[in-house]
Amino acid sequence: MMNIETIESVYFVGAGGIGMSALVRYFLSKGKTVAGYDRTATPLTEELIAEGAQIHYEENVDLIPQACRNKKSTLVVLTPAVPEDHAELTYFRSNGFEIQKRAQVLGTITHSSKALCVQVHTERPPLRAWLRIYCISRM
Repeated sequence: MMNIETIESVYFVGAGGIGMSALVRYFLSKGKTVAGYDRTATPLTEELIAEGAQIHYEENVDLIPQACRNKKSTLVVLTPAVPEDHAELTYFRSNGFEIQKRAQVLGTITHSSKALCVQVHTERPPLRAWLRIYCISRM
């Protein structure tokens, strides 16, 4: 596993889900170059772009930014929602990039820093909002 502190860029194959987008924001907050693919533009992916992520919606290896083409300094994060034969995933695999599932990356983050895990019922938006503000203020 790459050391999260020493990687320079992170590429997300499937960047727009709620779990993956949290990791996108985490790596942006750490000053990493963050890019990725998602199948569909959504308000969430547009927010990520506004925050500095480079996200595209076409399955096309040519759209992978140059900053994410160095296998020694780029971590590739995969969501199970992406099919195994996805063109960009195939590119990263055939070129020897380190590819990790979202859960593996979460595990590495929580083992290398202090972590607070909270389960919030979906009908409690004020609590979710407060927790988000609290956690962001502690980063």
